[in-house]
Formats: sequence, C-alpha cells, structure tokens
Amino acid sequence: MKIVFVAMFFAVSAFAQNTSSRIPPACGPQNVSLDVKLDDSQHSIVQPDPGKAHVYFIQSKSAKPYALGGTVVSMIGIDGTWVGENKENSYFSVSVEPGERHLCVNVRATYLGHAMELSHFIAEAGKVYYFRERVVPTPAGVYLFLDPVDSDEAKYLIATYPLSVSQTKK
Repeated sequence: MKIVFVAMFFAVSAFAQNTSSRIPPACGPQNVSLDVKLDDSQHSIVQPDPGKAHVYFIQSKSAKPYALGGTVVSMIGIDGTWVGENKENSYFSVSVEPGERHLCVNVRATYLGHAMELSHFIAEAGKVYYFRERVVPTPAGVYLFLDPVDSDEAKYLIATYPLSVSQTKK
C-alpha cells in the first residue's frame, strides 16, 4: 500500500510540473495577480499612438446561469506579459508595437472545460484591432472562445459595456 501511495505521489508531482511547463509563451507569468475594477463612465474608442497599433479586448459572458453563474475573470496576455483582465461583460484596450503579436486569454480560477484560448495576428501601425472573448459557462465548466470581431459590433459592445481597469496586486 505504501508503494502505491509513493508512486501516486510522484505521478501527481510529475503531472503538476508538466502542467506548469505547458503554459504557452503568449501568456504571462503564473505568479502575477491583477486587481480589476469596472468603470461605467468611459465608452470611447482610442486612436492608435503614432507608430503603434491599438487592440481592444471585449469579454461577452453567456447569460446562462449554470454552476458558474458568478463572476468569471479572464486574464489577457500579449507576447508573455499579462496586459489586463476582463469580467462580467467589459472591455479594455492597449497599444502594441507593429509586428506579429501572440495572444493568450485564461480564466483566472481553475475550472473544468476549455479555459484558455490562444491566437496571433500581425499588428500594423495606425490600425485598430478588436477581439472578443466569449465566456460560455456550461455544467461541465467554462469554455472560452477568442475571435476577431467586426468593428461595428465592437463599437456597439464598447458603448454598452464598462471599461475594465486592471492593476498589479501588491
């Protein structure tokens, strides 16, 4: 019995190590934690800074009240750095350098389901990009979908949703 316990201990330890090494390079470090607040007073589209592109991330959470009917917070990473969080149908934006950008969206808590999405795009100076992260709670857990969204749809959602303001927890 002790041998089985020891074997299970090492198997679980190895699995935990493999899981942490599977974090994609587009995501940020695991030890970073953000604090997010919603500001319902801001609903404007920002133009890109000179020589840069601007990217909007819009979270749309399904209204279905499954087991995870509470708040779902998603962290967004670009090229290995967490740049912000969204929760409860919100949005935020960031400036990025031109070039290939790798995106990561990850649910902050551990749920069953598909709680991470990855994508990439080529940022061009002077352009604005919109991505929607759809959060779909199901009885089996949270499923995320990250897709480019039409600018008309994005502008409508930005006008409707609050701005998500994130800062690193200390």
